[in-house]
Amino acid sequence: MYGSGYARKQVTKISLPAAAWKRKCGLLLLLTLLLTVAGAQEIQITDQQPSSFISASMEQLVDSSNRLTVEQVRQKTGFVKLNGGIPVFAGAIQNAWFRFSVRNRSLSPTLLLNIAYPNLSRVTLYVEDSGSTRLLGEQGNDVTYRAVVPGSPNLVYDLKLPPGSRQSYLMHVYSEHPIILPAEVHTYEALHNSINLQTIVTGLYLGVLAVMFLYNLFLFYGTRDNSYLFYIVYIFCLALAQVTAAGYGYRYLWPEHTWINRYAVVFTSTFSALSGLLFSMHFLRTAFYTPKLHSWLGTLAGVYLAGLGCSVLSWLDISYAILNYNGLVSVVTVLVTSVIIARKGFKAAYFYLFAWLLLLVSFMLLIFRNLSLVPYNNFTSYTFYLGSALEVALLSIALADKINALRKEKEQSQAEALKISMENEKLMRDQNLILEKKVAERTEELQSSNENLSEALQNLKDTQSQLVEAEKMASLGQLTAGIAHEINNPINFVKSNIKPLQLDIRDLVEVIDAYGQLHGVATDEIPAKLTAIDQLKKQIDIGYVRQEIESLVKGIQEGAERTAEIVLGLRTFSRLDESEVKTVNVHDGIDSTIVLLKSSLPQNITIRKDFQSQGLVECYPGKLNQVFMNILSNGIQAIKQKEVQDEQESITISTRDTGDKMEIRIRDTGIGMPEEVQQKIFDPFFTTKDVGEGTGLGLSIVYNIIQKHGGKIEVNSRPGNGAEFVISLFKVLPETVVS
Repeated sequence: MYGSGYARKQVTKISLPAAAWKRKCGLLLLLTLLLTVAGAQEIQITDQQPSSFISASMEQLVDSSNRLTVEQVRQKTGFVKLNGGIPVFAGAIQNAWFRFSVRNRSLSPTLLLNIAYPNLSRVTLYVEDSGSTRLLGEQGNDVTYRAVVPGSPNLVYDLKLPPGSRQSYLMHVYSEHPIILPAEVHTYEALHNSINLQTIVTGLYLGVLAVMFLYNLFLFYGTRDNSYLFYIVYIFCLALAQVTAAGYGYRYLWPEHTWINRYAVVFTSTFSALSGLLFSMHFLRTAFYTPKLHSWLGTLAGVYLAGLGCSVLSWLDISYAILNYNGLVSVVTVLVTSVIIARKGFKAAYFYLFAWLLLLVSFMLLIFRNLSLVPYNNFTSYTFYLGSALEVALLSIALADKINALRKEKEQSQAEALKISMENEKLMRDQNLILEKKVAERTEELQSSNENLSEALQNLKDTQSQLVEAEKMASLGQLTAGIAHEINNPINFVKSNIKPLQLDIRDLVEVIDAYGQLHGVATDEIPAKLTAIDQLKKQIDIGYVRQEIESLVKGIQEGAERTAEIVLGLRTFSRLDESEVKTVNVHDGIDSTIVLLKSSLPQNITIRKDFQSQGLVECYPGKLNQVFMNILSNGIQAIKQKEVQDEQESITISTRDTGDKMEIRIRDTGIGMPEEVQQKIFDPFFTTKDVGEGTGLGLSIVYNIIQKHGGKIEVNSRPGNGAEFVISLFKVLPETVVS
């Protein structure tokens, strides 16, 4: 993959005469001796030594002011020679300058500077040329990515140093992240081999993580154990953190978005540590075995989240400090916790302990390498990958062992449950014999109780029927009393007019008889008789008698018509000849009910009618009239119960059409009722009247009649604002009525 890029860069040997070649070599040797005597050190790359760390021959200058230019730095004399270790800066230091010299004694056409730590904001390389400086290149995760060498995620610079030449360089490092500078100078071939090795190791590492991820994802779907879910999340976060830290994230995932690099390492590393911590808590069952340490681990997880907050607020030095120190405390705490839990008999904790020890050893080796306590080589560079991969594999084994342990526990518990079940079965057989005897006895008792209950239920039904009949008889009695009162008035009026009418008729008959006596009387006696008849007319006041007779006859006629109206209303209300469903006009039923209730209406109560509907419905006329009678009677009683009555109380009856239904509203100005009463007024035997004044079946009968007609009845009321009953019935269109 990478070899093709380098194969095109072939080194061309230049043939020189032998004498010239010897003179050139002599001059080079002399110059080398002079530089050595002068105390200057330079990095020499040969074909036998194609790679070299520059830290042993590098000087550094910390720019605390963050304002020095390259020309100012070039003239500075405060450079400090490094002791050979890899430069490491943390905390507030963000700017550092480095100076080094390189001589190319190899056959490579040029040399390359490779910085194997891509998490630096901006690294600028200058070459000193004839008393001035010239920019060679600028890279970093604050700079748009461009590959100097294909396939490398590192910061790579072309030193533009042909064979046999020497150059001095200035390197400026600015970074908001910790500064670690593992810088090496390579020939093309050496860098190619280094990149290949790095790619192979990283690929194998990510391959192991991918295999573990897919394997444990499959196990999660098979077992539905949440431990696997925590584990695959941890593997994913760990892989993402390593890819980001190695520079592959910037190279392949977001090469055009440099702002992501500001937070990428902190976020991915935090998520990796946090997911590992949560997995540890779940896997080790710390909440069960070590509740106090479980709380402490939860606190450490909260500290990681605080580190993310600091990163968002641009306090990156605090975020990295939390990652380092909180990570160290977390690892130690988890190791101590696993030891404690393992001693309590949780076997899987031993696998976990060994896995984290491997990771800890590899992590410590990585730290020692960065601090130059151990050599910087391939082994120390990739040991963490090895330790991390082994840790992931061992944790997967630990999970499998945990599942096996849980399965064994489940099998043991099932065996114990089976044993207990068999014992229970024996106990149940013994108990069944006792229970069968008790059940037989209880069955006899229940049969006896059922007979008593059936008898009591029948008595209750009979009582209910009697109460319903009593309610009907009470309504009938009220109706009869009203009818008797209504009929008595016109009858008395007729009766009182008959006696005066008889007297007036007698006077008229007497006058008629007097005229009749004129027959057979002599002609000369007629004037005297007529004079006597005139005196009789004046005596009885024949004109008044005539007017009185007309008045009495008119009064008798009105009494008869009133009696006929009452009888017609009674007939309309009772509908004795209409026991089947018929199409009738509701308004006629309402009018007949009002006629029958006139006797019970106080003088201050006015019945108001607002009939806007056609009024035709199919119903049982007599039963529907009973509905109107009960509701109107309740309205009259509600008004009478008011402590202070107005001079004009009223009951308003209105009808209107609503689609295929007719709505009948009956509203009174009575005392009203609270919500709890409204919810019960249609219940059988519920009444607000005093004992002996009502059966509580009136509105229950009303409700059943409306239900029988397929309608609906509702009540709207508030204490002190009267009550309104709303009845909805299916109407009949006038054109469908057959006369």
